[in-house]
Amino acid sequence: MEYLDYIRKAASFITARINEVPDTAIVLGSGLGSLADKMQDKIEITYPEIPHFPVSTVIGHAGKLIYGKLEGKLIICLAGRFHYYEGYSMKEIAFYVRVLKVLGIKKLILTNAAGGVNEGFAPGDLMLISDHIKFFDDSPLRGKNFDLFGPRFNDMSAVYSEELINLAKSVANEHEILVKEGVYAFMPGPSYETPAEIRMLRVLGADAVGMSTVPEVITAAHCGMEIIAISCITNMAAGILKQKLSHEEVFETAKATEEKFTKLIKGILLKI
Repeated sequence: MEYLDYIRKAASFITARINEVPDTAIVLGSGLGSLADKMQDKIEITYPEIPHFPVSTVIGHAGKLIYGKLEGKLIICLAGRFHYYEGYSMKEIAFYVRVLKVLGIKKLILTNAAGGVNEGFAPGDLMLISDHIKFFDDSPLRGKNFDLFGPRFNDMSAVYSEELINLAKSVANEHEILVKEGVYAFMPGPSYETPAEIRMLRVLGADAVGMSTVPEVITAAHCGMEIIAISCITNMAAGILKQKLSHEEVFETAKATEEKFTKLIKGILLKI
């Protein structure tokens, strides 16, 4: 099938450029890309270079696959992701996850910028995602199932690794970083949610809301990967504070959390 051929071609291109495939990949969300600057022995591949790879169009997403070491651990880092609101299909959003699976990646660390729905949160908080809510009816698994990756009907009862969440909590305690834990709600965007939508999400148990991550988590779970996802709460969601929402605020708050975010990720990598 053409789609599988595209995945294999992309994976072959990356394999030819790197020395060995690591176990772990990290995806950096809006404003969190500076972690990639701290990697050593880097090989950088821009997304347009990779056959059939989507291209990031959002400010704060560098659009590079970076291979190298962080804290002495070999990783693949994706500085930038793809969103449904950019015009990509769910299969295109999920494409890179399946490429990582074909490469041999076993653990996936996902990060994002999110709005705080829980009124006990504040901009700058880090939240370990324990579960998610997805209303949007489209799915990266819709259509023909690819048995190469996983079963037709895959379990979603425990997709966020309890072991990795506990490991992240341990790292946070060691570095005196306050981390929250909660449920992430996926909304397709690009408009921010209305105050009524945020009230609805709060009633349903959401602690944060964003426009990414969940399609990738569904795909990675289907592929049998071990997953941890971390949200940087960059703003309070609509209606909580009497101010308008903007991407500039999201980007600036994410940058301000750089030090503790970097410590947390580095610590996780050391213990993983």
